[in-house]
Amino acid sequence: MKYTKENYQKVVDEFTPKNKKLKNFVLAYIFGGGICLLGEIIKNIYVSVLNVPSDEASVMSSVTLVALSALLTGLGVYDDLGKYGGAGTVVPITGFANSVVSPALEYKREGYILGTAANIFKLAGPVLLFGYFASFIAGILSLIF
Repeated sequence: MKYTKENYQKVVDEFTPKNKKLKNFVLAYIFGGGICLLGEIIKNIYVSVLNVPSDEASVMSSVTLVALSALLTGLGVYDDLGKYGGAGTVVPITGFANSVVSPALEYKREGYILGTAANIFKLAGPVLLFGYFASFIAGILSLIF
């Protein structure tokens, strides 16, 4: 078979993965919105059932989402959700909890101190450091101006 530009293009088109952007956008929207909706439901339960003031319920619902995310990461469920929900599962609070727990689980076979404790902030550490540094700079600029 003689190779021509047309034959080559047919082969390339055949093996090139199809564009799934719209599907990915929709799934990210649904999963991210679902996580946010779950946070609001938890907050409303704290406020209406447990009579917690609204501002305290917001903090408690955030803590609950972090704990739930860490638990689901430990059980291996959060990674499966990430395969389907994509960027929607990286909603800041749950995605951050996942990024802290994942390295800890990955290195637990090396022990609790040298494995889990030493590697727990492997991924989240630079994010925290940048956040602290950026807030420090913003505070200095705010003080000056």
